[in-house]
Amino acid sequence: MGSWALAQLPPPKLSFSMPDEFILKMSSLVGVLFVVSLFIGRYFKGDPTLDAIPTVGFSDPILSYFSALQFNFDGVRMLKEGYQKTRPGLFKIANARRWMVLAAGSGLIEDIRKAPDDVLSRNEPTREAIQSEYTLNILNPSDKYSADIIRSKLMRDVAATFKETREELVMAMDDLIPTREDKWVKVPIIQTLQRVICRATNRIFWPVLNFVPGRDRDYLNLNVTYAANVVKFGMIISLFPKPLKLVVSRMLSNLPSQIQQEIEFIKPMVEERFAKMQEYGEDWDDKPNDLLMWHMSEAKGVERSVEGLARRLLVINFASIHSTSTTLTQVLYRLLANPEYIEPLRQEVDSVITEEGWTKAGMDKMHKIDSFIRETQRVDGFNLLSMTRLALRPFTFSNGVTVPAGTLVSIPASATHTDESIYPNAEEFDGFRFAKLRESKDDKMTRRHQTVSTSSENLAFGLGKHTCPGRFFAVNEMKALFAHIIANYDFKFEERARAPRENWIAGTRFIGTANVMFRTRRK
Repeated sequence: MGSWALAQLPPPKLSFSMPDEFILKMSSLVGVLFVVSLFIGRYFKGDPTLDAIPTVGFSDPILSYFSALQFNFDGVRMLKEGYQKTRPGLFKIANARRWMVLAAGSGLIEDIRKAPDDVLSRNEPTREAIQSEYTLNILNPSDKYSADIIRSKLMRDVAATFKETREELVMAMDDLIPTREDKWVKVPIIQTLQRVICRATNRIFWPVLNFVPGRDRDYLNLNVTYAANVVKFGMIISLFPKPLKLVVSRMLSNLPSQIQQEIEFIKPMVEERFAKMQEYGEDWDDKPNDLLMWHMSEAKGVERSVEGLARRLLVINFASIHSTSTTLTQVLYRLLANPEYIEPLRQEVDSVITEEGWTKAGMDKMHKIDSFIRETQRVDGFNLLSMTRLALRPFTFSNGVTVPAGTLVSIPASATHTDESIYPNAEEFDGFRFAKLRESKDDKMTRRHQTVSTSSENLAFGLGKHTCPGRFFAVNEMKALFAHIIANYDFKFEERARAPRENWIAGTRFIGTANVMFRTRRK
């Protein structure tokens, strides 16, 4: 299907935003479940080591459930309170299932970073947060080959794929926002950016095909709505006790049917390629060099089936679409709320493009663009916590405090990112904060203030061996699209509109929907 047809497509029905009615219903359901849990004896068990750690909220085994409920809508304040009272130190907050111990201070963050996976598990909290057993449902979740492929092949040379990424971003914007200089076009910004990111990402996933799957209407809708559904249904399923989760997922979730759609999409290609592998071995003339082929070559056991491969591809799309489109939507909301940044950003983009053209080298020189994105992540990050782990065995921090097995351990990212001792005037949004810091001639310091950098002060992508492996590609994609919008469009909220209200659920920020008006930039 040609890309021109996308201009006629309706936006997907689902997005990562949550309507107020849904928030209300979910809050009521959460409240009921919390009350029910009190009467079926799911109380926190006392532990001397945990009792010694300061608590934000109630520490009583029963009343702590109310603190866990409160965290869903007041988590920013609760984390800041614990952080300011204990740094450097530890504090705890009740979770619906267990205690969560928060590490405030770089030394304690390093303890978590260095902890082996068989002591502090990264996978268990992730599995619990999105209920991956019932949503992503990887056939062999213990096999980490997919992450290795992303690190070693997909992300090894962002510069080499920049031309294709940029080309697809431009084509997608032209298709989805058909502007004229004298006419404003109204678009639902979250849904539009989801589609643009999906197309650009899949252009890199499938570079050798005669068509781009991201431009195929069914494939595009499948991946965008699947990513939204994982978040939505994961949150719903998490509210139910273990014996009911499977029943609820089968009654409410349409994820199995979407997995079947992906299977049907890739099945002809998989069967054809396996036939050639059997006939010619691992290598043959014109062997594809794309994400599917890399997985087919590395997969073992059940993962080497069409279903196993389909599930892996959906998961990768989920990870790339969700975080990138949400962050970029927040960036545009921030810019629309602070229009004084538009002209300086345009001057930088115009100057760099004149000198370097639309290249990866050009993106690297756009310090203000990079800074605006990182500052948005700092102030508007969509996760309150970072590096959440589950203690599989008792774990002792460097300050001598031990937490028992079964405890969640995490870092209060929002509180860290608004620490006045780290970021002066931390509560204020300063779009060029990091561009000014990069004016230093010290190359090491310059790199430290980039969006892709990670440290105990910048936790947007995590830290250590589990740092987001796709961040270089994602940030490059965001910068290229943000710079393209700045350089080529005028944009504004609808008449009398403003940035929509945000909602917090279980430590995750859900941004509201808004229509944004675009027209061709008047120079």
